[in-house]
Amino acid sequence: MPITTSTVEPGIVTVTVDFPPVNALPSAAWFELGEAILAAGRDNSTHVVILRAEGRGFNAGVDIKEMQATEGYGALIAANRGCAVAFAGVYDCAVPVIAAVNGFCVGGGVGLVGNADIIVASDDAVFGLPEVDRGALGAATHLSRLVPQHTMRALYYTAQNVTAQQLEHFGSVQKVVPREQLDEAALEIARRIAAKDTRVIRAAKEAFNGIDPVDVKSSYRFEQGFTFELNLAGVADEHRDAFVETGQPKTSSAHGQSN
Repeated sequence: MPITTSTVEPGIVTVTVDFPPVNALPSAAWFELGEAILAAGRDNSTHVVILRAEGRGFNAGVDIKEMQATEGYGALIAANRGCAVAFAGVYDCAVPVIAAVNGFCVGGGVGLVGNADIIVASDDAVFGLPEVDRGALGAATHLSRLVPQHTMRALYYTAQNVTAQQLEHFGSVQKVVPREQLDEAALEIARRIAAKDTRVIRAAKEAFNGIDPVDVKSSYRFEQGFTFELNLAGVADEHRDAFVETGQPKTSSAHGQSN
């Protein structure tokens, strides 16, 4: 199964994503992932959730090939709504969510981990938003939770990645370990949380969300509005088509605006 839920130890539930080859999720999977995380938290026997992935990397964002193979805007709308649901699932889960990030974590992956409570990462993990290379916007809201504001802007404008070690320096990644130690590193933290009174921990999660300085759900939806504008203008299709055809970003041309 592409998305599986398992109780690995008392009180500790893993939600695992496995969409070969790169964990680029089709639109339906984002909805499924959000519901899987929320469902785990609704179970009172769950004290903490670990979000993890199998394969080459944690998450490669939305399945652009699915989007480009679909007529009209239905796939785009479904992917954007699905991402919003999945990101909110992490944020609104009644218990803490630990993201265990292996390899690449880009696009929608940043939305997931940016809303997580705790992040551990493998020493080969990189995080980034290639959205401008796809003619889209989104998840700057979540990248802003991982890096300082000006770093976020520089990373976003240039579509560059940031390493797990850099995020550990910023304090947003709790621990960086060799990939073979990643699951154990996540479990080590999860065990400490699971040992606490879940009634108190659940109250703490709700309290933290209540005092959050940014409404992450509204902020992300605001960003998505500009993605829809770029699609209606035909800009996004140019970039997505180039990516599907070549696997590379569309090269720059002298596009400008005239009044």
